Amino acid sequence: LAWQPSSHQLQQFHRLQDLLREWNGKVNLTRLVEGEDYWISQVFDSLWPLQPWLSNSSALKVVDVGTGGGFPGLAIAIALPEAEVTLVESVGRKVQAVQAMAETLGLASRVQLRCERAEKTGRDPNCRQYFQLAVARAVAAAPVVAEYLVPLLSPDGTALMYRGQWSDEDQRQLQRAAAQLNASTEAIQVQELPAARGRRHVIPLRPKGACPRQYPRAVGVPAKQPLA
Repeated sequence: LAWQPSSHQLQQFHRLQDLLREWNGKVNLTRLVEGEDYWISQVFDSLWPLQPWLSNSSALKVVDVGTGGGFPGLAIAIALPEAEVTLVESVGRKVQAVQAMAETLGLASRVQLRCERAEKTGRDPNCRQYFQLAVARAVAAAPVVAEYLVPLLSPDGTALMYRGQWSDEDQRQLQRAAAQLNASTEAIQVQELPAARGRRHVIPLRPKGACPRQYPRAVGVPAKQPLA
């Protein structure tokens, strides 16, 4: 990553691993907790798309949509100590677990949890066009995720869509959806994870202007009727 965590950040990552073990006994958060499952498939995979920001830890406003067990959001909050991070998750038990982990890690002052669907977040005036960085990992099909993320972006913001496989057809569908959202795709980033953990793709999106007011549509509609 061309980045080295401080001793305090490394301690936080170790503590987060312990907390995941603890909370997994109460709530099914993630199976990626031990060894390389955690350090590569969780921590590294969360952070590699953020290399431009890791070397310049500015006070970004970040939103992680569909955070699940807290990734990539908690990893980003640890790696960017000046960032304000909002985590959106609709499953209440997961929100409670991630909130507790954030508090134990000393992140509560700049990590906010929202227990709601992404469509509701995108229509909240306090969130719409607010974030400089919006991320989502393994949430839904690309056109659906684009409709979740783009309305949240500030005029100079960037959305990062984490994907495993990515095809030309995926790209065509995303571009059609992005056009309706008044956004455009940028060059796809590709990363081979260490220890033969597979290939990952991140697709950046940037707004070309204000997102049309009708997006995101009502809860459930983006997934049932994708823009593409």
